[in-house]
Amino acid sequence: MIFRCFLSGVAGAALLGLAAGPSAAETLAIRGATVFDATGAEPRTADVVVRDGRILAVGQGIAIPADARTIDAAGKALLPGFFDVHTHWTPNGQPAAAPAIATAYVQAGVTTVNDFHQPPEAFEPRRRWESQLATPHVNLTARMSTPGGHGADWADTATTKWVNSPDAARKAVRDLLPYQPDLIKAFVDGWRYGLSADNTSMDVGTLSALVDEAHKAGLKVVTHTVTVARGREAAQAKVDIIVHSLQDRPIDPETVAMLKAAGVAYAPTLAVYEPVKPGQAPPSDPDSPRARQQRAKFDYALQNVKALHDAGVLVALGTDAGMPGTPHGVSTLREMELLVQAGLTPRQALMAGTAHSALAMGLEKDRGTIAPGMRADLVLIDGAPWRDISDTRKVERVFIDGREVVGPGVALPPANSVMTMPALPAQKLIDDFEGAPGRTRLDTLRVQDTDGGVDRSTLVSLVAPEVGGGHALRLAARMSIKESPHAGVILPLSRGSVEPVDASAFQGLSFRGRGDGGEYLVMVRTVAGWWVKPVLAGQEWSEVRVAFADLAPIPGWRSPSAGFEPTELLEIEFGGGRAPGELLWLEIDDVEFF
Repeated sequence: MIFRCFLSGVAGAALLGLAAGPSAAETLAIRGATVFDATGAEPRTADVVVRDGRILAVGQGIAIPADARTIDAAGKALLPGFFDVHTHWTPNGQPAAAPAIATAYVQAGVTTVNDFHQPPEAFEPRRRWESQLATPHVNLTARMSTPGGHGADWADTATTKWVNSPDAARKAVRDLLPYQPDLIKAFVDGWRYGLSADNTSMDVGTLSALVDEAHKAGLKVVTHTVTVARGREAAQAKVDIIVHSLQDRPIDPETVAMLKAAGVAYAPTLAVYEPVKPGQAPPSDPDSPRARQQRAKFDYALQNVKALHDAGVLVALGTDAGMPGTPHGVSTLREMELLVQAGLTPRQALMAGTAHSALAMGLEKDRGTIAPGMRADLVLIDGAPWRDISDTRKVERVFIDGREVVGPGVALPPANSVMTMPALPAQKLIDDFEGAPGRTRLDTLRVQDTDGGVDRSTLVSLVAPEVGGGHALRLAARMSIKESPHAGVILPLSRGSVEPVDASAFQGLSFRGRGDGGEYLVMVRTVAGWWVKPVLAGQEWSEVRVAFADLAPIPGWRSPSAGFEPTELLEIEFGGGRAPGELLWLEIDDVEFF
């Protein structure tokens, strides 16, 4: 009954670096490693000295500071930390919380990622959370799509901004700047991998305006683009990185030339498209239309990344990790193996996963190579991955900003084992709709919630004056033509629904409401999942009380296994469903705990 999978994942981070690691940054000397520095030089035996989180010196016979901690790395390979420019910090068969995801990445030697999954309202609290962890540097990404387009067909407008004209795109970019995004992702095509019609793609004019406005603000733009034709349009708009494979047909020389001339980098996310992923069983019917389509797309993806690489297009590394069958951390390593399967050499795959991803992100002067002055994000490997790319899996030590986060005897910070932020004390008043426009009395952004898909219920919610003074929230919705349509409004209990709230001092929720006389749903999300209580609301105002003890888990939607826990609340939603095509209206006021 709830379709907001985007905001239900507790995850995220920021481009802060490792603000709190298992030990303070120190002077460090890594002695005798075979250094693959990702500058194009041959791997060579050298010492690397690190001070204050930066590489101080690289070479043989260099002076080792007297205060340096020394690591004997003879026979080991030292590489720049790996990049993943396309991840979603979200549940998919893995723990959803940021600490578990951060740990998976650092243990794989991944030291910089882009997270495409967080609403801008969550950026600030997630940055605070990640500052306590051993974590990669994480770039938080603002998202834009067309109304009903891919990325907007299952996310609210607080997570994915909807734009369909150049002016709308420019305004959306400007509106996002106060949140300090690290980059912007645009969903360009609505092809949905051939599963439904392409009737929601972003036009070139809108995309070009989006890119231009973002570049004025110093922000990179990456695009979800999966067809050759849309790849040409991405080149016309001069996007920075295409973060998926062009996979509907072999790429033609003209499109290759356009991408190269526009300076577009390419991160093919082969790991998410691999038809049978590591550990998976093959399909029961390998000749089904879906299985054949998956194999055909993957074959095109392999061919096209090789063609683009051979033509001189910059290949970066992205995985779409967090999507089904694409686990965090190890998928980054798998992506390099798949680049080799596509025809790149192991050295070329390593360059994609280090220096070339840094270059694509505009970070080449800060990280991605092992050279004096660069950030000391390093991975020590027991092997020679420039000969056998699978040796990337033999990670022994990982350093982020000069701090060792993985290695013999190294313990991760306690925060990496705590899956939620500390709970805030609940405030009695949640919203009386008399505060700042669009925000609750807790200074959180109200979020509209409807069913997902191409055809969605249409919802209008607004704060309007009441007869006799004051204001109330009004909801009016037309149900989509599908099974179990839904519409509602969410009141987050903390900004971005990141920090849980402890309401154990209270017994439940109360509000004043009136409606069309039908059944409505009061829903509460906790860290463990969603809970619900059906209520009735007639056309006259009345007080409604929902005791915590009366809430039941929502079947099939991250259903909690234990009883309701009032110490970890995240959101409250008011809404409901009606028959397909029918109308729903509801007014609420004075929402508080009792």
